[in-house]
Amino acid sequence: MTFEIRLLTADDVPTVVDFSLRAWAPVFASFEKVLGSEIYSRVYPDWLASQARDVARVCTEHAEHTLVAVRDGRPVGFAASIHDREASSGEIEMIAVDPDHQRRGIAAALIAQSLERMRADGLTVAGIGTGGDPGHAPARAAYEKAGFTALPLVHYYKAL
Repeated sequence: MTFEIRLLTADDVPTVVDFSLRAWAPVFASFEKVLGSEIYSRVYPDWLASQARDVARVCTEHAEHTLVAVRDGRPVGFAASIHDREASSGEIEMIAVDPDHQRRGIAAALIAQSLERMRADGLTVAGIGTGGDPGHAPARAAYEKAGFTALPLVHYYKAL
């Protein structure tokens, strides 16, 4: 499978939002299993709407550092990064690959190109975050394969 990686355009955003929601559906299902329905419904009352807004916002606010993988003229993956030149660090804020195109090297290529752009910008440290739940296992594997070192953190929830 061949694909190209380029900067995001405004016309890409609806497609990126659409496949991101499909890509992250297993993650939110995992959250519900881990948290239980009561807490999950309080923390994520409408994850589709809030996630769609967040993806569109991140893509728009960080368009100069958002890459898309394109196959046959259509975006099939994206990675949005934040570059903090003052701190000499960068963060891959969001990354997703269309479920129909996963396991084909797209995420690895997006990560590699994002890191290369950070290096070219003079940044010296890159970060990326993900969850420790079962739904994020593929993401953790991809980040470790790309050479990231995990710093385990735990976020607790309690229904009140």
